[in-house]
Amino acid sequence: MTRRAVSTAGAPAAIGPYSQGIVADGFLFSAGQAALDPVTADLVAGGVEPETERVMANLTAVLDAAGASWGDVVKTTIFLVDMADFAVVNGIYGRFVTDPPPARSTVGVAALPKGARVEIEVVARVG
Repeated sequence: MTRRAVSTAGAPAAIGPYSQGIVADGFLFSAGQAALDPVTADLVAGGVEPETERVMANLTAVLDAAGASWGDVVKTTIFLVDMADFAVVNGIYGRFVTDPPPARSTVGVAALPKGARVEIEVVARVG
């Protein structure tokens, strides 16, 4: 198996020993993306709506860098600090995914890095 790291300035640089994404055997496995601004690495302000918009923009940049799009996404995982944010996140997420929507898990977590409220990761077919 060969692995290729995916890296783009359109998403925040890794803040640890991980890649923004890895392509292996025709699939992209993204790192979880939080609402970090790609230039400043700061968490966007304003709550769960702007955070989710930034998360989706970050993931779009990673997908683009891997040669994929939202139509290639087969699985997502959403991590939420507060499950009361589910409807808002779901509404924004729904604007990005295509029919048929990917399989998805949504998990409530105690905390996320840098105080984020939402983090999302994707698996997508590449090529």
